[in-house]
Amino acid sequence: MDLNSDLGEGFGQWTLGDDDALLGVVTSANVACGFHASDASIMRRVCDKAVESGVAIGAQVGYRDLPGFGRRFIDMEPEALTADVVYQVGALQAFARIAGDRVRYVKPHGALYNAIVHHEEQAAAVVAAVVALDPTLPVLGLPGSAWLRLAAEAGLTVVHEAFADRAYTPEGTLVSRRLPGAVLHDPAEIAARCVAMAAGEPVRDVEGGELVLTPGSICVHGDTPGAVGIARQVRAALTAAGVALTPFAPA
Repeated sequence: MDLNSDLGEGFGQWTLGDDDALLGVVTSANVACGFHASDASIMRRVCDKAVESGVAIGAQVGYRDLPGFGRRFIDMEPEALTADVVYQVGALQAFARIAGDRVRYVKPHGALYNAIVHHEEQAAAVVAAVVALDPTLPVLGLPGSAWLRLAAEAGLTVVHEAFADRAYTPEGTLVSRRLPGAVLHDPAEIAARCVAMAAGEPVRDVEGGELVLTPGSICVHGDTPGAVGIARQVRAALTAAGVALTPFAPA
């Protein structure tokens, strides 16, 4: 099982989360590429630390929306969205190469991640960016999404993702952050959910029903209160359950 987290999400003197601590826990780092968060100095530092820690570097691409942290939908022309995704991956690729590695996968962020679950046109635009840039790059996303379906049809390697600390609807989509209970905070509950996910056992959806997820990677968010402690407890629980932790996108 792969364990990923969104990293490099500060900007200038403003920091969010503890990147260095999380890089000692996760196996893959979704590094912000400067559109929803991050800047050149942060990208370089996180790439350097990821390589030092043996963590796979992934490009976390989003809408150009620093004030909204990429969590607001933007109705973009497909060609413009494709160009923006290529731009972001290219920027991170440069810093990954300087650090001695490469970008190994692509994961959309925030509103873009949620939009391309159903928004066919934008999903196709993001797929087009990856195909044009490097069709060997795996892509990470929500099972059942238009994004992963179109990516698979284009010949890309798709990886199903589950979220350690997010509530799910009965349909397997994420509960909106605007609703109560969308984000879980109990480390023991979160760790137990992750063990169940890894074993193919059901977890509870927001309505109390059973939902089976079969992820190739589990995301632990770095911007929630107590994120490092939660991530460490998740890793310890998975290891104790006999789950080997390794990047889904090897070097």
